[in-house]
Amino acid sequence: MPDTVSNQPRPYITSTTSNDWTSGICDCFEDLPTCCLAFWCFPCFTCVTSHKAGECVCLPLLDGFGLIPPITTSMRVSVRQRYGIEGTICKDCCYTWCCYSCTWCQIAREIKTRANPILFVNMNPK
Repeated sequence: MPDTVSNQPRPYITSTTSNDWTSGICDCFEDLPTCCLAFWCFPCFTCVTSHKAGECVCLPLLDGFGLIPPITTSMRVSVRQRYGIEGTICKDCCYTWCCYSCTWCQIAREIKTRANPILFVNMNPK
């Protein structure tokens, strides 16, 4: 009986990460449980989101100081940098000042989406 060696194709894995936000600032209804928690108990929602982002749970409660909420702005910048999302600090300040609750919802959706990335496995060699 001859010894045969067979080469198995190696999987080629790609990820579907993007350098844009996965949802828009006003796409609150893409995730209804998140939207409802934000609507009915916004302080709890911001604390949960802060915890999921790896920050102190009570950090969002300090956000009342300043014309532009500093904690929300820094949280948005942090999420942008963590996931390689393009943007500027100027846009982050504008979104935070104009759409405070929508900004937190977008941050929560982004963390939730990026926590479970979609991977495609292709068995064909390049």
